[in-house]
Amino acid sequence: MNNHISSLLRNSIPVLLSAILLLNSSCQSTSEAQSIQDSLPASQESAASKVEGTAEVKSNTKVATAAEILARPQVPILCYHQIRNWKATDSKGAKDYIVPLAEFKAQMKMLADSGYHTILPDQLFSYLKYGTELPSKPIMLTYDDTVIDQFTVAETEMKKYGFKGVFFIMTVSLGRPNYMSREQVKSLSDAGHEIGSHTWDHHNVKKYQGEDWVTQIEKPTKTLKEITGKDIKYFAYPFGLWNPEAIPELKKRGFDGAFVLAEKRDEQDPLFTIRRIIASGYWSPRTLHNSIVNSFDGK
Repeated sequence: MNNHISSLLRNSIPVLLSAILLLNSSCQSTSEAQSIQDSLPASQESAASKVEGTAEVKSNTKVATAAEILARPQVPILCYHQIRNWKATDSKGAKDYIVPLAEFKAQMKMLADSGYHTILPDQLFSYLKYGTELPSKPIMLTYDDTVIDQFTVAETEMKKYGFKGVFFIMTVSLGRPNYMSREQVKSLSDAGHEIGSHTWDHHNVKKYQGEDWVTQIEKPTKTLKEITGKDIKYFAYPFGLWNPEAIPELKKRGFDGAFVLAEKRDEQDPLFTIRRIIASGYWSPRTLHNSIVNSFDGK
């Protein structure tokens, strides 16, 4: 009997030792992994989680129909052009597109004081297509025509409040007097603002024929991608004018969406007819706030 027990013990000890070693190795690996995880900067850990979450949302979420997109509450979008003091030579009509410096500064302060948070097109389109949550009181600030005031005044003023904007660039004007240079456009992009296309020379999209699509859309898009190093995904129609024939042409050229002005959206392609309102040079901050509330679903 004693011999039998001794034999059993001799046979069992190697097995037990192997199990202990395996368990210890497993615990050590877990501990090392936890140690590595703990040593990661919080931003990296958060970023990894966000990527995982985004992939899950995209795989499990169906793209909204045109009717569902149209039914979502609209996000207020403002359109600015020139930001400078009026001159004696400015016509009454032109002053709608020229916001004096003091008024622009007061408008930005009003938006900040009122609790608005600026968003960029990727956020807007994720909300429209997938119902992704937006920050409270979202608003988008857009700028057309490449005017130098947008870099020297608007970007500086927005920075005070942590605002980001969308700059729709007309490439024919790059580097010309009173317009932005390529370096300034690159600087805006590097600072986290969105760069979009606004054609080569502001030619009316409704009049495009043949090679106009290459001259006005393809070449400017290529130029802007070379400047920024990023894909150009969004477009603003000159004068806010568009027609249904333009939408498939923009889609073919890689755009995710396009912006009009204050008019009815297309029922078939609402993502290519996103509404904006022009921030008039005649508006006080109070008038601007009222226009925001009245123009976009009362919000």
